[in-house]
Amino acid sequence: MHFRRQAKESDGVNLTPLIDVVFLLLIFFMVSTTFTKESHLKLNLPEAAGPQAAEEPRAVEILISADGTYAVEGQALINKKLTTLKSALSEVSAGEYNRPLVITADATAHHQAVVRALDAAGQLGFVNLSITTRQPEQN
Repeated sequence: MHFRRQAKESDGVNLTPLIDVVFLLLIFFMVSTTFTKESHLKLNLPEAAGPQAAEEPRAVEILISADGTYAVEGQALINKKLTTLKSALSEVSAGEYNRPLVITADATAHHQAVVRALDAAGQLGFVNLSITTRQPEQN
């Protein structure tokens, strides 16, 4: 009788389970991480002493810098025209004009820039508008 020898198993470490665990940890941390909302415009908010409004979900946000530059949902617009602002708001809101709209303007921004943002929102049909302020410093 002629018996065949079985091939010896290698004595190396199997890395497949280790890689699976690392990928699972990576997915877990990616899903459970909260991301901070950062904007690339430096704003100095105006002050107001009233109570804070309750935060509403899924609000559309317009940022207005000191020189009147607009950013909708963190994306800077190419110019300061009303038509550009309206098209950006339409694109972001996807026709849902009942969503809240938050205008965050620099304290030194021109009044015309804020009025233009309010005008664009009104022309599109936004009715739930709010303007972001900060609490005054206590002396």
